[in-house]
Amino acid sequence: MEQPDHILIVDDDLEIRELLAAYLEKQGMRASTAANGRQMRALLEQHQFDLVILDLMLPGEDGLALCRDLRAGKWRTLPILMLTARDEETDRVVGLEMGADDYLTKPFAVRELFARIRSVLRRARMLPPNFEVKEPGQFLVFGDWRLDTVGRHLLDTQGTMVALSGAEYRLLRVFLDHPQRVLSRDQLLNLTQGRDADLFDRSIDLLVSRLRQRLGDAPREPRYIKTLRSEGYIFSSAVEVADGPA
Repeated sequence: MEQPDHILIVDDDLEIRELLAAYLEKQGMRASTAANGRQMRALLEQHQFDLVILDLMLPGEDGLALCRDLRAGKWRTLPILMLTARDEETDRVVGLEMGADDYLTKPFAVRELFARIRSVLRRARMLPPNFEVKEPGQFLVFGDWRLDTVGRHLLDTQGTMVALSGAEYRLLRVFLDHPQRVLSRDQLLNLTQGRDADLFDRSIDLLVSRLRQRLGDAPREPRYIKTLRSEGYIFSSAVEVADGPA
């Protein structure tokens, strides 16, 4: 018999923890709760979880620090949904850069949260288990760069590694999978995060800017990611597939 998804809720607000746990259990999921990073780590050592709901504003270690630690350790592939009371683009992008798979701004409807959880879980299960691959991985080659799809980092012509955040990797992978094609902001957001854009959501623009910095792409005369006014972005470089290092 298939086990229900087990969700870990990390929030210092007892009322929110109890409300979310009760709702998720009504939807057929299992739910455990933690008020801080110490309790979160203890539960992670004791149980197998399918997703973590992580509040940004926590006492002591905040959600960003905990998210970064999760991504650096043995739980690096565990999906994370970030909750934040801040309605600012920079906070959203920082959370995504630290490795969160999606975010939701408080206050929110529990139905919206449940939809986001299902979307994140679905995307996570569609991704290849890259961290478990033992054989040489595939490389996507473009311009002066090679993307290691196993290690999820860039290599320049000298073989120097440039690390990418989870959000940067997903965005670059979408561009490399759809070269020479105009992609709107809505399409990019849907392909990278599995959701539609809010009216004033500029997180994709900020991520594109950060990805350009990684690639050394000049915003005024970009070589790789070009902006098409009122349309979106296009990855203008040719992309080739290689089976191993050059």
